[in-house]
Amino acid sequence: MDAHRLAGKNIMITGAAQGMGAANAEYFAAQGANVCIGDLNLEGVQSVADRINAAGNGKAVAIQMDVTKRSDNADAVAQTVEAFGSINIALLNAGVNKPRMFMDIDEDNWDMIMNINAKGVLLGIQESARQMIAQGPMDDNPYKIIPVGSIVSRTAFLDVIPYCCSKYAVLAMIIGCAKALWEHKITVNGYAPGVVRTELWEQLDKDLVEIGMFDKEGESMDHLAANMITMKRYSYPDDVKGTAAFLCSSESDYMTGQLIMIDGGMIMQ
Repeated sequence: MDAHRLAGKNIMITGAAQGMGAANAEYFAAQGANVCIGDLNLEGVQSVADRINAAGNGKAVAIQMDVTKRSDNADAVAQTVEAFGSINIALLNAGVNKPRMFMDIDEDNWDMIMNINAKGVLLGIQESARQMIAQGPMDDNPYKIIPVGSIVSRTAFLDVIPYCCSKYAVLAMIIGCAKALWEHKITVNGYAPGVVRTELWEQLDKDLVEIGMFDKEGESMDHLAANMITMKRYSYPDDVKGTAAFLCSSESDYMTGQLIMIDGGMIMQ
Protein backbone atom coordinates (compact mmCIF):
# COMPACT_ATOMS: atom_id res chain seq x y z
CA MET A 1 0.00 0.00 0.00
CA ASP A 2 1.28 3.45 -0.96
CA ALA A 3 1.20 5.51 2.24
CA HIS A 4 0.87 8.70 0.16
CA ARG A 5 -1.58 7.53 -2.51
CA LEU A 6 -4.41 9.72 -1.21
CA ALA A 7 -2.33 12.49 0.34
CA GLY A 8 -4.10 15.82 0.10
CA LYS A 9 -7.50 14.28 -0.58
CA ASN A 10 -10.34 15.56 1.59
CA ILE A 11 -13.03 12.90 1.62
CA MET A 12 -16.54 12.85 3.07
CA ILE A 13 -17.88 9.36 3.84
CA THR A 14 -21.45 8.57 4.89
CA GLY A 15 -22.45 5.50 6.88
CA ALA A 16 -19.00 5.18 8.40
CA ALA A 17 -19.65 3.99 11.96
CA GLN A 18 -19.01 0.35 11.08
CA GLY A 19 -18.63 -2.13 8.23
CA MET A 20 -17.34 -1.02 4.87
CA GLY A 21 -17.64 2.68 5.66
CA ALA A 22 -15.40 2.41 8.71
CA ALA A 23 -12.91 0.15 6.92
CA ASN A 24 -12.69 2.58 4.00
CA ALA A 25 -12.19 5.57 6.29
CA GLU A 26 -9.27 3.92 8.08
CA TYR A 27 -7.75 2.66 4.84
CA PHE A 28 -7.98 6.04 3.14
CA ALA A 29 -6.45 7.82 6.13
CA ALA A 30 -3.58 5.33 6.17
CA GLN A 31 -2.84 6.54 2.62
CA GLY A 32 -2.78 10.18 3.71
CA ALA A 33 -6.38 11.29 3.21
CA ASN A 34 -8.35 13.52 5.53
CA VAL A 35 -11.81 12.10 6.18
CA CYS A 36 -15.03 13.60 7.48
CA ILE A 37 -17.07 10.58 8.52
CA GLY A 38 -20.79 10.75 9.16
CA ASP A 39 -23.39 8.40 10.57
CA LEU A 40 -26.54 8.43 12.68
CA ASN A 41 -24.46 6.52 15.24
CA LEU A 42 -22.26 9.33 16.55
CA GLU A 43 -20.57 7.19 19.18
CA GLY A 44 -19.58 4.62 16.57
CA VAL A 45 -18.26 7.12 14.06
CA GLN A 46 -16.37 9.01 16.77
CA SER A 47 -14.64 5.76 17.72
CA VAL A 48 -13.52 5.33 14.10
CA ALA A 49 -12.24 8.91 13.99
CA ASP A 50 -10.36 8.41 17.26
CA ARG A 51 -8.59 5.35 15.84
CA ILE A 52 -7.61 7.26 12.71
CA ASN A 53 -6.27 10.26 14.60
CA ALA A 54 -4.36 8.04 17.03
CA ALA A 55 -2.68 6.28 14.09
CA GLY A 56 -1.25 9.64 13.00
CA ASN A 57 -1.59 9.39 9.22
CA GLY A 58 -4.52 11.28 7.75
CA LYS A 59 -6.90 13.25 9.95
CA ALA A 60 -10.53 12.51 10.78
CA VAL A 61 -13.55 14.36 12.10
CA ALA A 62 -16.79 12.63 13.08
CA ILE A 63 -20.27 14.03 12.64
CA GLN A 64 -23.79 12.81 13.26
CA MET A 65 -25.96 12.93 10.16
CA ASP A 66 -29.19 11.60 8.69
CA VAL A 67 -28.66 11.12 4.95
CA THR A 68 -32.40 11.47 4.27
CA LYS A 69 -32.23 15.15 5.27
CA ARG A 70 -30.84 17.68 2.81
CA SER A 71 -29.71 19.93 5.66
CA ASP A 72 -27.61 17.12 7.16
CA ASN A 73 -25.94 16.41 3.81
CA ALA A 74 -25.19 20.09 3.34
CA ASP A 75 -23.83 20.29 6.86
CA ALA A 76 -21.59 17.26 6.34
CA VAL A 77 -20.09 18.91 3.27
CA ALA A 78 -19.69 22.20 5.15
CA GLN A 79 -17.97 20.48 8.07
CA THR A 80 -15.58 18.73 5.66
CA VAL A 81 -14.66 22.12 4.21
CA GLU A 82 -14.38 23.71 7.64
CA ALA A 83 -12.07 20.97 8.89
CA PHE A 84 -9.86 20.54 5.82
CA GLY A 85 -10.34 23.58 3.59
CA SER A 86 -12.20 21.87 0.73
CA ILE A 87 -13.89 18.67 -0.36
CA ASN A 88 -12.38 16.60 -3.19
CA ILE A 89 -14.30 13.33 -2.90
CA ALA A 90 -17.66 12.17 -1.54
CA LEU A 91 -18.14 8.47 -0.82
CA LEU A 92 -21.87 7.86 -0.35
CA ASN A 93 -21.87 4.58 1.54
CA ALA A 94 -24.88 4.79 3.89
CA GLY A 95 -27.43 2.08 3.24
CA VAL A 96 -29.98 -0.20 4.84
CA ASN A 97 -31.94 -3.35 4.02
CA LYS A 98 -34.92 -5.14 5.54
CA PRO A 99 -36.08 -8.23 3.66
CA ARG A 100 -39.74 -8.93 2.99
CA MET A 101 -41.43 -11.41 0.71
CA PHE A 102 -43.07 -9.51 -2.14
CA MET A 103 -46.66 -9.59 -0.91
CA ASP A 104 -45.53 -8.50 2.56
CA ILE A 105 -43.84 -5.29 1.41
CA ASP A 106 -45.63 -2.32 2.94
CA GLU A 107 -45.22 1.42 2.57
CA ASP A 108 -43.07 1.73 5.68
CA ASN A 109 -40.60 -0.88 4.43
CA TRP A 110 -40.47 0.67 0.96
CA ASP A 111 -40.14 4.25 2.19
CA MET A 112 -37.44 3.48 4.76
CA ILE A 113 -35.20 1.68 2.25
CA MET A 114 -35.77 4.05 -0.65
CA ASN A 115 -35.32 7.15 1.50
CA ILE A 116 -31.94 6.08 2.83
CA ASN A 117 -30.50 4.21 -0.15
CA ALA A 118 -31.86 6.29 -3.04
CA LYS A 119 -32.91 9.72 -1.78
CA GLY A 120 -29.90 9.79 0.54
CA VAL A 121 -27.58 9.26 -2.42
CA LEU A 122 -29.39 11.89 -4.49
CA LEU A 123 -29.02 14.48 -1.74
CA GLY A 124 -25.40 13.51 -1.13
CA ILE A 125 -24.54 13.91 -4.80
CA GLN A 126 -26.30 17.25 -5.07
CA GLU A 127 -24.82 18.82 -1.95
CA SER A 128 -21.30 17.54 -2.66
CA ALA A 129 -21.48 18.73 -6.25
CA ARG A 130 -22.82 22.12 -5.16
CA GLN A 131 -19.69 22.70 -3.07
CA MET A 132 -17.32 21.30 -5.69
CA ILE A 133 -18.80 23.61 -8.32
CA ALA A 134 -18.44 26.57 -5.96
CA GLN A 135 -14.78 25.69 -5.36
CA GLY A 136 -14.08 25.73 -9.09
CA PRO A 137 -12.13 23.14 -11.11
CA MET A 138 -8.97 21.71 -9.61
CA ASP A 139 -5.78 22.16 -11.63
CA ASP A 140 -4.94 18.53 -12.34
CA ASN A 141 -7.53 16.04 -11.13
CA PRO A 142 -11.32 15.90 -11.27
CA TYR A 143 -13.52 15.89 -8.23
CA LYS A 144 -15.01 12.49 -7.50
CA ILE A 145 -18.41 11.40 -6.24
CA ILE A 146 -18.68 7.70 -5.44
CA PRO A 147 -22.11 6.22 -4.66
CA VAL A 148 -22.05 2.64 -3.39
CA GLY A 149 -24.12 0.20 -5.43
CA SER A 150 -24.64 -3.52 -5.00
CA ILE A 151 -24.91 -6.76 -6.92
CA VAL A 152 -28.62 -5.93 -6.97
CA SER A 153 -27.85 -2.85 -9.02
CA ARG A 154 -27.70 -5.40 -11.86
CA THR A 155 -30.05 -8.20 -10.75
CA ALA A 156 -32.88 -8.75 -8.27
CA PHE A 157 -33.90 -11.27 -5.62
CA LEU A 158 -37.48 -12.03 -4.62
CA ASP A 159 -37.01 -11.31 -0.90
CA VAL A 160 -35.37 -7.85 -1.07
CA ILE A 161 -37.21 -6.08 -3.89
CA PRO A 162 -37.25 -2.58 -2.34
CA TYR A 163 -33.50 -2.86 -1.74
CA CYS A 164 -33.01 -3.94 -5.35
CA CYS A 165 -35.05 -0.96 -6.54
CA SER A 166 -32.97 1.39 -4.41
CA LYS A 167 -29.69 0.05 -5.79
CA TYR A 168 -30.94 0.14 -9.38
CA ALA A 169 -31.66 3.81 -8.62
CA VAL A 170 -28.04 4.23 -7.51
CA LEU A 171 -26.85 2.82 -10.84
CA ALA A 172 -29.13 5.21 -12.70
CA MET A 173 -27.74 8.14 -10.72
CA ILE A 174 -24.16 7.07 -11.42
CA ILE A 175 -24.82 7.07 -15.15
CA GLY A 176 -27.05 10.15 -15.28
CA CYS A 177 -25.03 12.27 -12.87
CA ALA A 178 -21.79 11.41 -14.66
CA LYS A 179 -23.30 13.01 -17.77
CA ALA A 180 -24.73 15.95 -15.84
CA LEU A 181 -21.64 16.86 -13.82
CA TRP A 182 -18.64 16.42 -16.10
CA GLU A 183 -18.94 20.00 -17.35
CA HIS A 184 -17.85 20.91 -13.81
CA LYS A 185 -14.97 18.38 -13.90
CA ILE A 186 -16.72 15.99 -11.50
CA THR A 187 -16.64 12.24 -12.15
CA VAL A 188 -19.27 9.87 -10.79
CA ASN A 189 -18.35 6.20 -10.39
CA GLY A 190 -19.39 3.50 -7.97
CA TYR A 191 -18.55 0.03 -6.80
CA ALA A 192 -20.92 -2.85 -6.19
CA PRO A 193 -20.18 -5.26 -3.33
CA GLY A 194 -21.81 -8.67 -3.10
CA VAL A 195 -22.12 -10.63 0.13
CA VAL A 196 -19.93 -8.76 2.61
CA ARG A 197 -19.76 -9.99 6.20
CA THR A 198 -20.59 -6.80 8.06
CA GLU A 199 -23.01 -5.84 10.79
CA LEU A 200 -25.61 -5.13 8.09
CA TRP A 201 -25.29 -8.66 6.71
CA GLU A 202 -25.36 -10.19 10.18
CA GLN A 203 -28.75 -8.53 10.74
CA LEU A 204 -29.90 -9.41 7.25
CA ASP A 205 -29.05 -13.04 7.94
CA LYS A 206 -31.31 -12.99 11.02
CA ASP A 207 -34.09 -11.29 9.07
CA LEU A 208 -33.95 -13.94 6.34
CA VAL A 209 -34.47 -16.63 8.95
CA GLU A 210 -37.40 -14.67 10.37
CA ILE A 211 -39.20 -14.53 7.01
CA GLY A 212 -38.56 -18.22 6.34
CA MET A 213 -35.91 -18.04 3.62
CA PHE A 214 -33.45 -20.05 5.72
CA ASP A 215 -33.78 -22.40 8.67
CA LYS A 216 -31.01 -21.06 10.87
CA GLU A 217 -28.63 -18.15 11.18
CA GLY A 218 -25.46 -18.33 9.12
CA GLU A 219 -27.04 -20.33 6.30
CA SER A 220 -27.70 -17.41 3.97
CA MET A 221 -24.08 -16.36 3.48
CA ASP A 222 -22.87 -19.96 3.24
CA HIS A 223 -25.61 -20.79 0.73
CA LEU A 224 -24.77 -17.83 -1.47
CA ALA A 225 -21.06 -18.56 -1.28
CA ALA A 226 -21.56 -22.19 -2.30
CA ASN A 227 -24.17 -21.63 -5.01
CA MET A 228 -23.81 -18.14 -6.47
CA ILE A 229 -20.29 -16.82 -5.86
CA THR A 230 -17.73 -18.05 -8.37
CA MET A 231 -14.90 -17.69 -5.84
CA LYS A 232 -16.91 -19.81 -3.34
CA ARG A 233 -16.60 -17.47 -0.38
CA TYR A 234 -18.29 -14.36 0.87
CA SER A 235 -16.24 -11.24 1.41
CA TYR A 236 -15.18 -8.89 4.18
CA PRO A 237 -14.67 -5.11 4.11
CA ASP A 238 -10.95 -5.67 3.48
CA ASP A 239 -11.88 -7.26 0.14
CA VAL A 240 -13.68 -4.10 -0.97
CA LYS A 241 -11.60 -1.20 0.35
CA GLY A 242 -8.92 -1.45 -2.36
CA THR A 243 -11.48 -0.83 -5.10
CA ALA A 244 -12.89 2.10 -3.14
CA ALA A 245 -9.39 3.57 -2.74
CA PHE A 246 -8.72 3.14 -6.47
CA LEU A 247 -11.83 5.18 -7.26
CA CYS A 248 -10.64 7.89 -4.87
CA SER A 249 -7.17 7.99 -6.39
CA SER A 250 -5.81 9.69 -9.50
CA GLU A 251 -5.58 6.24 -11.11
CA SER A 252 -9.31 6.43 -11.88
CA ASP A 253 -9.30 9.95 -13.33
CA TYR A 254 -10.23 8.78 -16.84
CA MET A 255 -13.40 7.02 -15.71
CA THR A 256 -16.94 8.21 -15.22
CA GLY A 257 -20.39 6.65 -15.23
CA GLN A 258 -19.06 3.23 -14.23
CA LEU A 259 -20.14 0.70 -11.59
CA ILE A 260 -17.39 -1.77 -10.71
CA MET A 261 -18.53 -5.18 -9.48
CA ILE A 262 -16.51 -6.40 -6.48
CA ASP A 263 -18.46 -9.53 -5.63
CA GLY A 264 -16.29 -12.62 -6.14
CA GLY A 265 -17.91 -13.32 -9.49
CA MET A 266 -21.62 -13.27 -8.61
CA ILE A 267 -22.52 -10.95 -11.47
CA MET A 268 -20.36 -11.16 -14.58
CA GLN A 269 -20.52 -8.58 -17.35
